[in-house]
Amino acid sequence: MEKIKRNILLNPGPSTTTDTVKYAQVVPDICPREQEFAGLMKGLREDLLKTVHADPKDYTSVLFCGSGTINIDICINSLVPEGGKVLVVNNGAYSTRAVEICQYYGLDHIDLKFPVDELPDLNMVEQVLKDNPDIKLVHTTHNETGTGILNPIREIGALAHKYGAVFTVDTTSTLAMRPINVYEDNIDFCMASAQKGIMAMTGLSFIIGRTSEIIKSKDYPKRSYYCNLYLQYDYFEKTGEMHFTPPVQTIYATIQGLKEYFEEGEEAKWARHTRVFNAIHEGLDELGFKDVIKREWQSGLVVSVIYPDDPNWDFVKVHDYCYERGFTIYPGKISTTNTFRLCALGAIDEQDIRDFFVVFKEALVHYGISVPAVYKD
Repeated sequence: MEKIKRNILLNPGPSTTTDTVKYAQVVPDICPREQEFAGLMKGLREDLLKTVHADPKDYTSVLFCGSGTINIDICINSLVPEGGKVLVVNNGAYSTRAVEICQYYGLDHIDLKFPVDELPDLNMVEQVLKDNPDIKLVHTTHNETGTGILNPIREIGALAHKYGAVFTVDTTSTLAMRPINVYEDNIDFCMASAQKGIMAMTGLSFIIGRTSEIIKSKDYPKRSYYCNLYLQYDYFEKTGEMHFTPPVQTIYATIQGLKEYFEEGEEAKWARHTRVFNAIHEGLDELGFKDVIKREWQSGLVVSVIYPDDPNWDFVKVHDYCYERGFTIYPGKISTTNTFRLCALGAIDEQDIRDFFVVFKEALVHYGISVPAVYKD
């Protein structure tokens, strides 16, 4: 197997992949309606449940063709009964995306907003649930990828269930990285895409959810055709196939990515991501950079770094310098603060981060940016 040039992606996905995952896509052509391919998807759906310790008696997984946002769209448009209301616990860009989906479908919803650098106030969440018995779905994001803050999903899920609502969680940037247990974490539906924690390719997304709730949703208002959860689930159950054309090559890569996930093991993989995360912080501390979120609130996967107050600082120039040398850094996603992000996703380890900081420091020196970084306050 010929070695492929390795780039270190410090963006929040797609992540750095192994050569074995890349080469898993090089297979004989196959019509995705063949039983052989349906069998591959069946095995993949079963294996996805194991990543979050979901019992197949209670949960199922449903595959879709698209990026991670398709999952939020599907859950919100499919799982709200007639007259039901959505509560979005919102402290970041990705929960804001869920609010926008509610707006586009004209769904009755409450946008319970908190500052992007703070945890949600659980007392406020409970009060809103108490005051609005028509809330039938509660949604939040596990790791708000724009900032790296880790939301208290277990507690929010418990409140959702206390007041009779279904709890959906955007776990796109935690699943197969941070350990998740759907029972302990009170999750009814979680979701991700193949290019994140599974470290495969873009184009395949999936929802892991309670089968009983999916079946119940058969009678809910139909708000989308392509993005209806019951329709896709039912088609899988009847035929073993996706309703519409699947991303064939991505599915092969995902099967290989999951195989490597189970070989590495949940705990060992999380320990590796933690090593990478700690190495990112060590490198930033050494250069005097500040991050947005309190360390104890961070997800252990994304560090959102504040631009230094330096007239020579230019993110694009620093990005390009690093990119030309095999390292990708990523712009921030906070409207009120200028930031960039360094992420601990993908097939990387702490030595890759040490190598990155050699290049990053070279970039700072090259462009006359102060080391240590300068901040006015």
